Amino acid sequence: MAVNVDRSNNDPFYRYKMPRLVAKVEGSGNGIKTVVANITDIAKSLERPPTYPLKYFGYELGAQTMIDAKNERYIVNGSHDALRLQELLDGFIKKFVLCPNCNNPETVLQVKKTLIRQNCAACGHNCIVDMKQKLTSYILKNPPAEVGEYGEKGGKTKGKGKKGKAGKEDEEKKENGGAKNGAAKTNGGGSGATPNSPTTETEDPGFDVPPPVDRDENGWDDDDWGEEDSVEARKERQKDLTNGIKHLTLDDDLEKTEDERLDIFYEFVKKHKEGKQIDDKEIMVEAERLEIREKAPLILANVLFDEDMVKQIGLYRKVFLRFTHGNHRAQKLLLGGFEHLVGVQHSAVLMPKAVAILKEMYDKDVLEEEVLLDWYDKPSKKYTKKLSIAEDIRKKVFPFIKWLREAEPESSEEEDDGAGDDDEDAEEDIPVVSINRNGNGDVKNGKGGAVNGKSAPAGKLTNGAAKAAVANINGGNGSGSGSSTPPTEEDDAEDVDIDAI
Repeated sequence: MAVNVDRSNNDPFYRYKMPRLVAKVEGSGNGIKTVVANITDIAKSLERPPTYPLKYFGYELGAQTMIDAKNERYIVNGSHDALRLQELLDGFIKKFVLCPNCNNPETVLQVKKTLIRQNCAACGHNCIVDMKQKLTSYILKNPPAEVGEYGEKGGKTKGKGKKGKAGKEDEEKKENGGAKNGAAKTNGGGSGATPNSPTTETEDPGFDVPPPVDRDENGWDDDDWGEEDSVEARKERQKDLTNGIKHLTLDDDLEKTEDERLDIFYEFVKKHKEGKQIDDKEIMVEAERLEIREKAPLILANVLFDEDMVKQIGLYRKVFLRFTHGNHRAQKLLLGGFEHLVGVQHSAVLMPKAVAILKEMYDKDVLEEEVLLDWYDKPSKKYTKKLSIAEDIRKKVFPFIKWLREAEPESSEEEDDGAGDDDEDAEEDIPVVSINRNGNGDVKNGKGGAVNGKSAPAGKLTNGAAKAAVANINGGNGSGSGSSTPPTEEDDAEDVDIDAI
């Protein structure tokens, strides 16, 4: 039964197939072993030598492997289930067969000194295989060009030997044929051709006979094998050489450290911003070429955002969605860039706007709720140098985080309320715990959401309420009769309307 080469691809029209792995356990005790019966067929489908996946099994399972190329027996010591080997084969395919750019298996491995390059014939992507894998040491010692179809060494050399032997046999036949023709010429009275020869004048050979080639005394013909030396030809060759060097420079970037590649990406984005040519596709391609896709949002935030960050989020939304959509790690790195901008680089201007910035990113689908809540619960000084700055940022955005956490329960309560029977009183009051503040600054629990005698609309949070909640989290006594706090300017501020931001 055939399965998809990339088994994670459920496309019904996926055309890359391979046989399902078949394993047979033989022997018992210390001599037990597993024979992979159809690994040669699988290797042909993957266009890899069968020794590669077999050695990969051995490295991953910590077992010895044996190869009998003549009898096509590929053995892994120990008892191993076919399903387990199939899962390991998926890992081999992902690391050494599938293109990391387009996920097509049309790739070729090339060994150059101490590196293994993977070239994709489908999209042209060129990258270096992860050299930390144990199998890479075996591939370096046994390059694909030197391994035969069934895993034997000297595959191409052996083929050349056969071809050379066949060539010798052909030469012997020609020599024997030439001797016979010479004898026929002698017997024919020097006519120069045998009666059945296709070159006789009396018979038409039925095909065009190529004209004789003029050769010198060494057997070489007189055709000009040199390149054209005109000015146009030289310019064309120079152009091809320049293009080749350009591609070579692009490939060399992958051999640099990650920090150097991040610097290259930084200059690339900065140049495009200065030229006002921000193309989300070009930026995405450059990040994938440098293999820094996940860390790109951190660089983009530092280059594209400044003191007018709230408006710029919508302007560069497509660029960030290329990286953050469905990628939680990229979203966390973008939040790291947000912390650096708000807490360090433009703290005086952006710190008061922290709530509006996160709300805008959330509304534009650049950040997801799950990532925001996880980020809020784990303050770190990685991007702000001081933990106190990270905590100050979280205090500023607390109303927005509280709104996120309460939005879902409130909506579910509304659904439950609307699902009741028609006979029930629709105007029944539902107690809601909120924080009320009277003119004397007393904090106490009540119903509704009255602030200074006015009812607060749904979705609004007061600065005073946020401060009291933070005091509760820090261990303070934020509620209860008889407790009071002196009024501050922050308490008398207007309500923070999250929906209106």
